[in-house]
Parts: sequence; structure tokens; C-alpha cells
Amino acid sequence: MTDYDVLRVFCGPRGGYGNELGVVRDGSAVPERGERQELAAKLGFSETVFVDDPERGVIDIYTPTLRLPFAGHPCVGAAWLLDVPEVVTPAGVAGARLDGEFSWIEARAEWVPPRTLRRCATAAEVDALPVPPPGMGAPPTPFGQWGRLYAWAWEDEAAGRVRARAFTGRDDGIDEDEATGAAALLLTEQLGRALNITQGAGSQILTAPQPGGWVEVGGRVVLER
Repeated sequence: MTDYDVLRVFCGPRGGYGNELGVVRDGSAVPERGERQELAAKLGFSETVFVDDPERGVIDIYTPTLRLPFAGHPCVGAAWLLDVPEVVTPAGVAGARLDGEFSWIEARAEWVPPRTLRRCATAAEVDALPVPPPGMGAPPTPFGQWGRLYAWAWEDEAAGRVRARAFTGRDDGIDEDEATGAAALLLTEQLGRALNITQGAGSQILTAPQPGGWVEVGGRVVLER
């Protein structure tokens, strides 16, 4: 079996929650895309990262069913684990930094695959949303198609505090993401302000717009095993 690390990215204030991430530090051990896709499916994490150059931070990202040009929590987690000033993805080069307990990346909204952002009236309404049936063909709801839906509401608008949930629309066994940095990036770009997002069961994502169309996304990372 190929060696890999497991991280939890965007953990809560006490180190709990967070979205699990598999990281294969020696990408050369799984060189072919088909092999990587097969391993990502076998591991079953929402994303698995293959490190192709640990010194330069070159990474390759897979869900259980497809390859991604960019994703938020894999980039934050890989930057923290590799301790590099940037991570290189097919979509672009994301700057990275550590600031106390938080690991940050800087990326662009155009790198993010399309998804639907839907504002709810209250955080309780977000909490009450049912998990959709699996598959991209799930029926429409009042929020539009379930596929790649990011539902959010203000908990405290003045303070920039947001409650959110992310539904993947996939049929690979992962119907809801515990923490989704890419969607948080899109919401930040849309709203044009820094956000403190609670997603899933209790994960925390921090964001901040930057000059020139860049957005910083940060959170806590824990090495699970």
C-alpha cells in the first residue's frame, strides 16, 4: 500500500472537526493519472493530494472520481505539511504562509470550478437543509440544482460571521463537504469582505480579500496520522 498522511484542514478552535485530506508525499510512487484516480477512490477522502515536488510545492489533486485543477483545503493542508511559500497547481500558483495557528493560501476565484452560492435567511435554515440524494441528476430545489451547492447565511453580518454547508452533488459517497475552501473563496470574492465561516459540523474557515483580485483563505491544520 502506498504511504500517505491524513490531515484535518479547517479545524475548529479546539482542534476538532476539519475536512480530512489524504496526502501522498512521494508522488513518484503513483506516477500515472489512472493510478492516482484509483488510489483516491480507494482512500475515499473528499480530496487526495499527490506531491510531485515537495521543495517547490507542486501538487496534483483528486476527488474519488475526478482530477481537480484547484481546491482550497488540499492547498491549505499541503502548504502546511510541506512548509513551503507557495503551492503549484494546474490552475495557478497559490502563495502560502503560516500565521500562528493558521495556515493561509492566496488564490483567485477564477481557479474555482463553478458552483451555486445560495443565501438563506438564517443560520437555522442552513442547518435544516436536507442532504440531497446522490448524483448530479438530483432534482432541483428552491435553491436550484443540488449539484455543487454552497448554502450560507449570516450569523452576525457586522462581524462577518457566516454559517455554511456545502453539498457536492457527487455520487462517490461524499454528499456533503465538512469544509470547503474554494467555495469560501468564491463567497468572499462575491461579498468583497473578510469572513469567518463555520461550515459543516464545526469547521472554521477564515478569508480576506486582497488587492488585484486575490483572496486569502486560512484555517487550522492537524496531522491526524
